[in-house]
Amino acid sequence: MKRVIIGVLVVLVMVAFFNSCQKKVATEPVKEAPTTKVEAVDEKAPQIEKPQLTEEEIFQRDTLEEVNRQGYLQKIHFEYDKYNVKDDMKPIMAQNAEWLLQHPTVEIRIEGHCDERGTTEYNIALGEKRADSARDYLVSLGVAARKIQVVSYGKSKPLVKAVDEISYYQNRRDEFVITKK
Repeated sequence: MKRVIIGVLVVLVMVAFFNSCQKKVATEPVKEAPTTKVEAVDEKAPQIEKPQLTEEEIFQRDTLEEVNRQGYLQKIHFEYDKYNVKDDMKPIMAQNAEWLLQHPTVEIRIEGHCDERGTTEYNIALGEKRADSARDYLVSLGVAARKIQVVSYGKSKPLVKAVDEISYYQNRRDEFVITKK
């Protein structure tokens, strides 16, 4: 019997030992931290907008060569052996005058040109009369005469090198060149 008592005691000691070695599990439920609702924000990277330049700012930034290439001032054409501004060219002259009045610091040169017919001396004189006629017309529209120079190239700078009436017409012209902004 002694053996049975020792056996029971050994079993009780072992049970007690194993009970004390077990991990204690918390019986209380774990409290979670309060959750805050986060809304997704559709935020794009800020776009840096390049400032839009005005026509005047572009005009001031460009070189004289670039400005003249832009075509702010349009050329006019003349009839054969004539130097008066034609009626169909007057709207172009009015647009040129309006633009010049909007840009009071601009100075221009009016270049008179002729077709290849006639002598060099005759065409130089005719080209000058054409440039003078265009200057006088701009002045009549309010453009200051002191801002306008005239020059004649006669037949020395043709726009088109061909021998037909269309080419001749294209060469009988006044060109308006901006010389100062």
